[in-house]
Amino acid sequence: MSTNVNTQGKMRVYHRYLGFFLAGIMAVYSISGITLIFRDTNFLKSEKHIERRLEPNMSKDQLGRELRMRDLKIEKEEGDIVSFRQGTYNKATGVARYSTMQLNRFVDKLQHLHKADTNSPLFFLNVFFGLSLFFFVVSAFYMFLPSTSTFKKGLYFTLAGLVLTLILIFT
Repeated sequence: MSTNVNTQGKMRVYHRYLGFFLAGIMAVYSISGITLIFRDTNFLKSEKHIERRLEPNMSKDQLGRELRMRDLKIEKEEGDIVSFRQGTYNKATGVARYSTMQLNRFVDKLQHLHKADTNSPLFFLNVFFGLSLFFFVVSAFYMFLPSTSTFKKGLYFTLAGLVLTLILIFT
């Protein structure tokens, strides 16, 4: 029993200090995760006007790719001027004038931190953070002795959380 109590004590200490160490990054990830929920809206975005010189006489598909606008819809064409919802494109000169909605620099950086992939230098931070969160999951079960009512109630909450997660995933 002393080995089990010793393991439990060590896990509690690791859980506590890793929690303190990661408190800042957990706050950042929670905020960036919340802002990502609104990524398909204009929440926290501001309008930016852009003028770019492109190749003349581009097709609708080429123009959409070049401007990074999915499903670009041409509203009208008058002479060399092609109008679309976000702006205009001059076929003769290749000048495109349009506006986009962009996040401010701080929120954009937060979201890129949250979405970092293997091509990003933040890759290792994300892996470490993910492993740390998994450690929190495991170490939470070492916070109380299995014979206590708190531990048993915790298992019910764990089961309820798991069921809710499965429902959300499969619906």
